[in-house]
Amino acid sequence: MHLLDWLVLFGTIFFIVAYGSWKTRGAQSMEGYLKGDSSMKWWMIGISIMATQASAVTFLSTPGQAIEDGMRFIQFYFGLPLAMIIISVTMVPIYYRLKVYTAYEYLENRFDLKTRTLAAILFLILRGLSAGITLFAPALVLSTILDWNILFTTLLIGALVIVYTVSGGTKSVSLTQRQQMTVIMGGMVLAGIIAYRLIPDHVSFGNTIQIAGELGKLNIITTDFSWSDRFNIWSGLIASTFLFLSYFGTDQSQVGRYLGGKSIRESRMGLIMNGLLKIPMQFLILFIGVLVFVFYLFIQPPIFHNATLKNQAMETSQADSIRSLEGKYNLLYVEKRKAVDQLVEGIQSDNEALKESSKQKYNALKSEEDQLRKAVKATIAEAVPKAKTQDRDYIFLNFVLSYLPHGIIGLLLAVMFSAAMSSMASELNALASTTTVDIYRRSINANASDEHYVKASRYFTVLWALIAMAFAALANFAENLIQFVNIVGSLFYGTILGIFLVAFYLKHIKSNAVFIAALIAESLVLCCYFYFYDQIAFLFYNIIGCVIVVVVALFIQQFSPSDIKKAEG
Repeated sequence: MHLLDWLVLFGTIFFIVAYGSWKTRGAQSMEGYLKGDSSMKWWMIGISIMATQASAVTFLSTPGQAIEDGMRFIQFYFGLPLAMIIISVTMVPIYYRLKVYTAYEYLENRFDLKTRTLAAILFLILRGLSAGITLFAPALVLSTILDWNILFTTLLIGALVIVYTVSGGTKSVSLTQRQQMTVIMGGMVLAGIIAYRLIPDHVSFGNTIQIAGELGKLNIITTDFSWSDRFNIWSGLIASTFLFLSYFGTDQSQVGRYLGGKSIRESRMGLIMNGLLKIPMQFLILFIGVLVFVFYLFIQPPIFHNATLKNQAMETSQADSIRSLEGKYNLLYVEKRKAVDQLVEGIQSDNEALKESSKQKYNALKSEEDQLRKAVKATIAEAVPKAKTQDRDYIFLNFVLSYLPHGIIGLLLAVMFSAAMSSMASELNALASTTTVDIYRRSINANASDEHYVKASRYFTVLWALIAMAFAALANFAENLIQFVNIVGSLFYGTILGIFLVAFYLKHIKSNAVFIAALIAESLVLCCYFYFYDQIAFLFYNIIGCVIVVVVALFIQQFSPSDIKKAEG
C-alpha cells in the first residue's frame, strides 16, 4: 500500500462519515429519526435500496464467484423484478395507510401482539447475524492488508458507522448512501476497464469474450433442475422471488428505506428502479470477475490467494511441503499457458479442431491444478489449525493489490469499505427501529416522549453495533461470503414471508393458527439446514418455510375447535 492509496481510502471514508453526521445532526422526533421526515424522492429511495443490499461482500466475493464458477450466480436475481412489482402493488399501500414505523406493526393490527413480536424477533436474529457478516468482510480486508488483529479492524469500522448512524438515523443513512454508491460504481467500472487493459494486446475484447465462453465462464443460464443446485433458472425465478418478497417486503432494513418516501408513488418508483438496475449491476460485477479470470490465464496466479495465511504456514514445519507443491504448480502453469495460447490461436483462425484439442488439454491441466490447490489448502490447514482455507473471497482483492496502480488500489478498497458502511448502517438503523418500536415501546415502556424513544433508538443502535462487532470478530465462515449472507437470510425469510402472506391474503386465518404454523415452519427449515444441507439448496428454504406457514395455518384454522375460533374472532 502506497501513501496515495491511504490518502484516497481514508479521505473517502472520513468525508462520508463527516458529511452524514453534519447534514443530519439534531434529529429529535421519531418521524425524523426513524423515517427521515418522509421526504425522500424516488431516485434517492432506489439508490438507498440498492446500497443497502450491496454490502462489501458483494464487491469482495462476487468477482471470485465468477472466477471459480462462472456467471450463473446472476440467475439468483431473476426473481427480483417480479418481487418489486408484487410489493409495489400489494404491500406498500398497506404500510402507508397504517402509517407504520416498521413492517411488524402491521402484524399486530392484523393478528395480535405475540405474532408481531415473533416476526420482530426472527428479524432481529436474522439481521443481527447479517450485520456481523457485513462487518466481517471489510474487517477481513483491512486485517489482511495490514496484518493487524481482526478485532482491531472490526472495532475501527464499526465505530465509524456508529458515528453517523447514531447522529442522524434514517436520513443520515440515506444521504450518505448517495456518495457511497457513486464511489462504489465508479470504482468497479474503473476496475473492469483496467482488468481488460491488462490482458495482452494481441487478445481483442471479442477474443476475451470467446475465451471465457469456451472455458465455461459465460454460463449465464442453467436450465437443468436440481434440488441441490443453488443457481439455476428455476431457483432464480421461483425460490429467489420468495426470498426477495420477504427481504424487500418484510425486512425492516429495506422497508425502512421506502417508508421514508414522500408518497406511495415515490416509494413504488424507487422499488421499480431497484428491480430494473440490480441485475445489470450484478452482471457488471460478475463480468469483472470473468475479465480477471481471463487475465490470470496469461499471468500466473498464486497457488493460494490469502497471502497472509500462506506466510503464516511458511513459518511452520510445513514450509517445504508447500514449496514442493508450488514447484509442481509453476511447471503445470507453463503447460497450461501453452494450451491457452493454442486456444487463442484457434479462436483467431476459426480453427474448430485446434479450439477443441486445446480446451481438452486445458481442462485436463486445470483438473491437476485444482488437485494441487486442494493439497496446498490441506497443508495450510494442518500448519495453521482452525484457519479458513477457502480463498475465493481473496481472489479479487489479491488482483487489486497486486496489479492495479496506486491510487486506484485505494479507491477499490474505499469501494469495499463504502459498501460495508452503507449496508451496515441500514441494518443497524433497522435493528434499532424494530427494537425500539416493536419491543421497547410496545411491551416495555409505552408512554414515554418522542425524545425518549429517539434516545433509546440511539442506544439500541450502539448495542446492535457492538453485537455485530462481537460476531464479526469471532466468526470463521466456511462458505464463500456472498453465499453465506444469503444462507443466513434463507433460514428465516421464508417463515417471515409466510406470516405476511397470510396476513395480506388469507383474512379468515386468525392469530393462533399463524403463530403455531410459524413456529413449526421455522423448526423444519432449521432441520433442513442442519440435516439435509447437501440435498436441498438454501434458496429453496424460502419456499419451504413460506409454504409450511400458509398450509399449516390453513389446516389449524380449519380444524381447530370452534371455541378457539370464537375466542380468536
